[in-house]
Amino acid sequence: MAKVGDLGKNFLMKRILWGMSLLFATGGWAEEKLPNVVFVLADDLGYMDIAAFAAREWGVGREVCFYETPHLDTLVDEGVAFSNFYACQLCSPTRASILTGKNAAAIGFTTATPFRRTYYNSGKKVPEGHQPHDVLEHKDAIVEQQAWLNGQTNTALPKGVPTLAEVLSSHDSAFLGKWHLGGHGAPEQSPQSAGFEELAWFDAGGSPFFNWRDGWQRGPQNLFAAAERAYKWGDPGPETGEEYLTDDLTVQAVNYIEGRANQEKPFFLYFCHFAVHGPWQGKDADVAYFQKKSTIGFGGHTDPVYAAMVKSLDDSIGSLVTSLRETGQLENTLFLFASDNGGVMYARGESNLPRTSNLPLKGGKAHLYEGGIRVPFIAWWPGKMEGGIWNESTLHCSDFLPTLAELMGQETPEVDGVSFAKLVQEPTTVMGKVRTLYWHYPFNVIVKEPHNGIEVSPHSAIREGRWKLIWDWHGLRRLYDIESDPFERQDLAKSEGQAERVDQLFAQLQGWLRSQVSEHYLPSLNPAYDAEKATRPEKFLNLWEATEDGEE
Repeated sequence: MAKVGDLGKNFLMKRILWGMSLLFATGGWAEEKLPNVVFVLADDLGYMDIAAFAAREWGVGREVCFYETPHLDTLVDEGVAFSNFYACQLCSPTRASILTGKNAAAIGFTTATPFRRTYYNSGKKVPEGHQPHDVLEHKDAIVEQQAWLNGQTNTALPKGVPTLAEVLSSHDSAFLGKWHLGGHGAPEQSPQSAGFEELAWFDAGGSPFFNWRDGWQRGPQNLFAAAERAYKWGDPGPETGEEYLTDDLTVQAVNYIEGRANQEKPFFLYFCHFAVHGPWQGKDADVAYFQKKSTIGFGGHTDPVYAAMVKSLDDSIGSLVTSLRETGQLENTLFLFASDNGGVMYARGESNLPRTSNLPLKGGKAHLYEGGIRVPFIAWWPGKMEGGIWNESTLHCSDFLPTLAELMGQETPEVDGVSFAKLVQEPTTVMGKVRTLYWHYPFNVIVKEPHNGIEVSPHSAIREGRWKLIWDWHGLRRLYDIESDPFERQDLAKSEGQAERVDQLFAQLQGWLRSQVSEHYLPSLNPAYDAEKATRPEKFLNLWEATEDGEE
């Protein structure tokens, strides 16, 4: 079984020839200055939360949509929008995958946690094969009987695994916004330790959107063990005069972009917004506007506060583009925009309506259905990339590192992702139609299962070509033909002629889990499970141990 701790020892560096790489990837700008990169990552923004994506999926005009995203829509119209792009089911795994090019579960990131006890912050000895910042326990308050106990998760980037900022030695790299990869403020786990200049950052899953500055400057409270070195959760950066977090971070990003004008070395700005993650707080004027908007409810979008947060995020994109244009850097900047997981389908308040809706995609954040892992991705490069294209390539968040490394002529470490650099030159090309992708989520969570309304149990999934198999560890296997049924309406697992395909994909998924994911990141049997008290309609079947023992 592959161990996380061995990655730093075993990874092999492969040399990419500078001139050949640039010529292949970008069609002949090897003699020009390398481009800047602005990569904006939204938090919890669903696939259907951008008007251009929603309108295309529903077959309507954008004016019908409740959410308003004119600046992102412009990127879609002038750039390349990817309709088949995958992230992980939660934020920290996606962020770890982006920065390392690795499958998140293979380096221990299986979920995202608030401040939890780890080996490191508890002063405990780290067991062999574990990471110092693995959580000791993380679980939701679930009453339903659970056949499996939760696996563990890592909370900090593993040492010895090259990060995107370190790989892009050709650029000055700066980080801004949500980190959530630092062991909850652990020493030597900040953005700086991953190769970034720190502009403003906070190592947590969410942040207040008003009055956040004091919270970002404190150390973690109630440490479980005396820390040998001081913890640091973050740094809000200089005062900007803005009262709303999204606006404040945008001003800091604009200031950075303006300060880079006429610099010889290109820059890589990795800007991770907290929008539109909870707590859900919008600016009063925007909330009031959406409360009165006549298209409220379209596509299941009913929350004026959420709509206001989406608007502020979109306004941020407009400000960044304006800054690049006014400083003369626009045509030498590759602009990337993506989200870290699907939109939040949790019910809100007395209305019992979801915060947003990913319909017609199934599920949302914390699901392995398309609504939880298929997210918007846009690439825009005025004058360099052909625009106005919808690309159907099957891409994954682990692809960013090898792609940017190839584009910039840098050495690429051994990664799980695949470079899509050639799409810069040929954006109508379709890649990844037969590639294999894996997801792993070893947790019982309070988010409800779309099929029966019961809390989600541990899940793993594989997509190979057009086929996707989702394995509920309670004992269910679901098969979908994503090409013909992207909304996962028809489970084909028990259809005539599909039994062999289900078994083949399941064996492949289990083989990957056994070889690539360390045992403590897998669920374990719950000795206290009482099937007689379970309300789940499906009978528990232990397919993990049965297949290991060779049983039918």
